Amino acid sequence: VDMMNGSMISEFVLLGLTNTWELEIFFFFIFLLAYAAIMAGNLLIVVIVTFESHLHSTPMYFLLGNLSFLDMSISSITTPKMITDFLRENKTISLWGCMAQMFFLHFLGGSEMTLLTVMAVDRYIAICKPLHYTTIMNGRVLMGSVLLSWAVGFLHTTSQMAFTITLPFCGPNIVDNIFCDLPLVLKLACTETYVLELLVIADSGLLSFLCFILLLISYTVILVTVRRRSSGGLSKALSTLSAHITVVTLFFGPCIFIYAWPFSSFSVDKFLSVFYSVITPLLNPIIYTLRNQEMKAAVSRLRTQYISSRQTF
Repeated sequence: VDMMNGSMISEFVLLGLTNTWELEIFFFFIFLLAYAAIMAGNLLIVVIVTFESHLHSTPMYFLLGNLSFLDMSISSITTPKMITDFLRENKTISLWGCMAQMFFLHFLGGSEMTLLTVMAVDRYIAICKPLHYTTIMNGRVLMGSVLLSWAVGFLHTTSQMAFTITLPFCGPNIVDNIFCDLPLVLKLACTETYVLELLVIADSGLLSFLCFILLLISYTVILVTVRRRSSGGLSKALSTLSAHITVVTLFFGPCIFIYAWPFSSFSVDKFLSVFYSVITPLLNPIIYTLRNQEMKAAVSRLRTQYISSRQTF
């Protein structure tokens, strides 16, 4: 698009993961299978939590169901487009399609960040204040926490996107990534974006880093508290928290690396983008179901009910 005549671009070109046709076909099948597994695994958790009355009324599983819904949604913003692009020579996305992708990515990402913090608070109360757990984490508090996570996500994305959608894009339109994201798109604007870059670093990068540190501190406090009370309870608490700590690290790690560094010296690693949008949503159901006896028991019950209902008909 010609920058001299002041014309605005109407679409961006995504470079994708590779330029080799054979590799693109290979990645197409790999990511298609991964996306199917993401949807199946997370949908299974949502269904189990919804239809198992015992799990639905338990705060940790109620929050886990919401986390799985967010994981499905985050992956669905980027992965289907990425999969179809493997079969296309020209990988393009419209200007407003790009803006929508960034809006929902940060909306759901901010919501998940808040939800993971709420889940850490839930574990702290469950382990350190077990007698008051059901009183504190009642239905109203849980619903309020979920609504708060959505509100924080909305505030998080609008505070950045409100300025981004007004930027003029009239020069290069090549995004060196598998989907649109703020660090690379801002660099394509044909105006000074220094202040907006600082806002993104503070809003996404610094916030991710601080939340991650606070979560690690809270988990450490839980383990120290349990160890003081009884040595026997430490192994049980560690078993419970290890899944949470793994999920938190998988989610916040890529976010910190992508958003916390200054833009001028920044080059997005596509692996981190894939990790954030595909690997993390794929691993979360595995981590929570394989390490959790209640979830495995609930899966077995649902399977038994399904088989018996088929035999009845």
